[in-house]
Amino acid sequence: MARYAPFWAPEHHEARRPRLLARARIVRALRGFFESEGFVEIEPAALQVSPGNETHISGFATSFEPLGGAPTPYYLHSSPEFDCKKLLAAGERRIVSFAHVFRNGERTRLHHPEFTMLEWYRAAAPYRALIEDCAAVLRLAAEAAGVSEFRFGESRLDPFAAPEILPVAEAFARHAGLDLAAALDDRDALAREAARLGLRVSADDHWSDLFSKIVSEKIEPCLGHGRATVLIDYPVSEAALARRKPEDPRFAERFELYACGVELANAFGELTDPAEQRRRFEADMAERARIYGSAFPIDEDFLAALAFMPEASGIALGLDRLVMLATGADHIEDVLWAPVAAPKAVAS
Repeated sequence: MARYAPFWAPEHHEARRPRLLARARIVRALRGFFESEGFVEIEPAALQVSPGNETHISGFATSFEPLGGAPTPYYLHSSPEFDCKKLLAAGERRIVSFAHVFRNGERTRLHHPEFTMLEWYRAAAPYRALIEDCAAVLRLAAEAAGVSEFRFGESRLDPFAAPEILPVAEAFARHAGLDLAAALDDRDALAREAARLGLRVSADDHWSDLFSKIVSEKIEPCLGHGRATVLIDYPVSEAALARRKPEDPRFAERFELYACGVELANAFGELTDPAEQRRRFEADMAERARIYGSAFPIDEDFLAALAFMPEASGIALGLDRLVMLATGADHIEDVLWAPVAAPKAVAS
């Protein structure tokens, strides 16, 4: 049946239902895990004064219009991160959220304008502690789905195997033959390397643009085959909400989890310096204005809360993608109970 058939069409629902039931079992298993670990499940507000301040994430804009009053602009959140960190500042220590989040302009095989973000935080825990959580999440998803391997396209993965931990710099050397440390903050050097790799380089590409091209074209497709990969310790310019590594401040306490070549999660040793966070937000919004011609407001309440936030580590995991891999689904809409209506077929 065509992708744009309504999800409620009985024959369409019947074909999707086994994966949806597996999704329900996975969610139930994950809730049990976090409860056993002493986490409190919280409920963030979807309406925020800012959708977030990452350069390449677009938000959905709306407004609150009180009777007889002036409208107040709001955005649907792209992540529960700001509310989660505010609750850490309030005194919570282990929190988890299964939040519907919203990102404009994203609808592909792996993207949907509304999806579920599984996000959790551990106060007073190093960011590498979250790697153990990720291993547990993969194992529990497989057990709940009743499978012994994850699948996506031609790739296979053992969800019970310990993840590979791969520093970003080592990944660049292994998969791109590139000395990343020698090219840090050197736009021209990275441009030459990107051209050597056969990538298109534009005159207006900044260092981060080139880094992203190399990661997406040469690094990501090689990750998470056979077992999951934890791509760890990003250049600090590529980790807007993460603190610097004390032993090497050129890099940040950030990792991403990959499975079957698919990015599943993004983790930080959380930045708690309001002044540094403001500087990074402003830089990212200037970059967004350069690329897209628009920027989003900064949540001043969030910056105020950072001054009270304890040291913590946090991670955001795409629940729908996890279910896709555990059920062998080819498209994200195969594992969503109620996909957002589309007037025509969605591009893969």
